[in-house]
Amino acid sequence: MESIIVNGISKSYGKVKALQDVSFSVGKGEVFGLIGPDGAGKTSMFRILCTLLLPDTGTATVDGFDIVKQMTDIRKRVGYMPGRFSLYQDLTVEENLEFFATLFGTTVDEGYDSIKAIYSQIERFKDRKAGALSGGMKQKLALSCALVHQPSVLFLDEPTTGVDPVSRKEFWEMLSMLKERQITIVASTPYLDEVRQCERVAFLSKGKVMGIDKPEIILDQFKDIFNPPGIEHSNTSEAKDENVIEVSHLVKAFGNFHAVDDISFTVKKGEIFGFLGANGAGKTTAMHMLTGLNQPTSGTGKVVGFDIRTEYEQIKKHIGYMSQKFSLYEDLTVAENIRLFAGIYGMSDHEIARKTDEVLERLRFAEHKNDLVGSLPLGWKQKLAFSVSIFHEPGVVFLDEPTGGVDPATRRQFWELIYDAASRGITVFVTTHYMDEAEYCDRISIMVDGKISAMGSPEELKHTLGQPDMDHVFTYLARQATRSND
Repeated sequence: MESIIVNGISKSYGKVKALQDVSFSVGKGEVFGLIGPDGAGKTSMFRILCTLLLPDTGTATVDGFDIVKQMTDIRKRVGYMPGRFSLYQDLTVEENLEFFATLFGTTVDEGYDSIKAIYSQIERFKDRKAGALSGGMKQKLALSCALVHQPSVLFLDEPTTGVDPVSRKEFWEMLSMLKERQITIVASTPYLDEVRQCERVAFLSKGKVMGIDKPEIILDQFKDIFNPPGIEHSNTSEAKDENVIEVSHLVKAFGNFHAVDDISFTVKKGEIFGFLGANGAGKTTAMHMLTGLNQPTSGTGKVVGFDIRTEYEQIKKHIGYMSQKFSLYEDLTVAENIRLFAGIYGMSDHEIARKTDEVLERLRFAEHKNDLVGSLPLGWKQKLAFSVSIFHEPGVVFLDEPTGGVDPATRRQFWELIYDAASRGITVFVTTHYMDEAEYCDRISIMVDGKISAMGSPEELKHTLGQPDMDHVFTYLARQATRSND
């Protein structure tokens, strides 16, 4: 029996054809994947099936109800978890759940049995604001909110982006419980291990369905996109013995809670240093101290020769920084963004003009110089944001989950830019939840419960811990955590 039937759906936004004659069907209780690069049309498809967007042409039914004529019936039967979660950051855990229950004309008590297995894991934090939760806990709350009205179909648009590998595994274990209850699940994800958890997948590219089949068949058929060849890298920068980051017995306490609990390490010039850990392990707090955004409770540290306790304003001028959310201005052009950030770093007009041409040539963006950044695909924005963050040739660039939600082929191109920067002597300090990216680093530290639990090259860590790959190394260490990932 078919739970979802899509027939010839098309959707355009001005000249952009988001979906072109898309057709597929999903069986009742099936776990079905919608996969493809950024801009493929996945989110438009989700929004159409959830009755949040009308198609230009074509028809679709969800649980036998027409997406245009029977919107109200569909909305009672579907749960939707968009990529950035739909939580209200200023409401508590309990208030978020009550709000979504009310929205669907039910109560938390009425729907409690259907969410108990998931919600019970965060219920003890019910009075905490959603904005103060870790990624893994937000994920559990968002899923509980999507399930509180007991839907028969669940739509998940990249639900695990920005969440650590252990929390991702737990999330998919929760989905397998839902499958046992015959809930139909349609999910999009950039993670290949999650793609393989689906029974079938539809691969979308530029709004068209390129293939529908079992995951292993689609991943093999389009391996140039999903499994591009690895990147050869050797650290060839000069002055490798020069330390760019030096940290000794660093502690950051919030009351009695030690978010960062006595960590020490050094990072050399031109090194690609991976800074890993589960959500709540203390990575972000440590990065905030190293980038001058926060001062330590105790311990010492230097970044590009400046003291993190007293010279944090100097540090900010001599580093680059790129977060997962980027810092580009969407309503400025590519060239205007470059000029703005270069000006902030005090570069001269002549230097800015010369380097802008160099960067645009390297990125092959020359003909897009005057395009608004908001009109660019995610992968392009990502490469531009990185190029802007190192435009002033900083001693070190901090990358906080820079490739979240991007397909493997685009991530590979991004890492080529990282290798190029490292070869020019720029130190790269990177956090990531993609364990294939961890393999690209020269050295890695893994934080657990505020401490550095292991450090070394990927090969050293795999050998020492007797694990086949970095995914297993991370999971092995992260599962030893004793404090809640909150």
